[in-house]
Amino acid sequence: MRDISFGQYYPVSSPVHRLDPRNKLILVILYIVALFFIRTFTGFGIMALTLLVMILFSRVPIGKVLKSVRAVIFLVLFTMVLTFLFYKGEASDLIAEWWIFHLYWQGLISAAKLSLRLILLVMGPALLTLTTTPVELTDGLESLLKPLALIKLPIHELAIIMSIALRLIPTLIEETDKIINAQKARGADFESGNLFKRAKALIPVLIPLFVSSFRRADELADAMDSRCYRGAKGRTRMKVLRFRLSDLVAFLFMAAVFFVILLLRYDWFGWVALLPFAIL
Repeated sequence: MRDISFGQYYPVSSPVHRLDPRNKLILVILYIVALFFIRTFTGFGIMALTLLVMILFSRVPIGKVLKSVRAVIFLVLFTMVLTFLFYKGEASDLIAEWWIFHLYWQGLISAAKLSLRLILLVMGPALLTLTTTPVELTDGLESLLKPLALIKLPIHELAIIMSIALRLIPTLIEETDKIINAQKARGADFESGNLFKRAKALIPVLIPLFVSSFRRADELADAMDSRCYRGAKGRTRMKVLRFRLSDLVAFLFMAAVFFVILLLRYDWFGWVALLPFAIL
């Protein structure tokens, strides 16, 4: 559990770390939306190459980003197996059949695409948290959501809540690891038995974890109250957010990738190739 990197910040000086947090949030949104437009392995290759470029510019070890996949590896494998087993295809694509299961080549391809989408979907936001501090995320999110303040939504409070939740993910993971080791030292067994016995064995872990989480939240509320925290009213930022040339370059790069994905999705390459002749 210590290897889960989601929610952890990797302190290093890099062009990605210095980007405006508002711009990084927009880039991640474009990245996620583009993933759901992809239908071909070529598109997944382009997005994987884009993510690799971001990782190289961020100077974050690739292994650190790959560790974020460990948290969802069971979900990826489970989804892949279900998609492959229950995909309804054509008889010409049939590989084998047994009992109620019919295995198709197209089902295998769909399962592989779905797995790639899930993996890339996790790695992109993980890179965001690795290169952006919780304070920067809070400021960027609050700035982007500022127009919603016109309809009386508590933007600052929502941003603070999300930032605290993100910041406490590594803390809760570490707390869970300590509770599990303490219960093992008392003779608890989390590895033997069927699925129901293992789930029941987690009760001595979940109860102390919930108690610890509520106690930590209460202490944090008291600490914020003792420091006269009263929300966004009258508060200023230590660092003023500014868009730089590097932010524009990063945005144009991601916009270009998004445009290429749209071309692949709707087969517009032929029309784009004919556009110069139409203009002439």
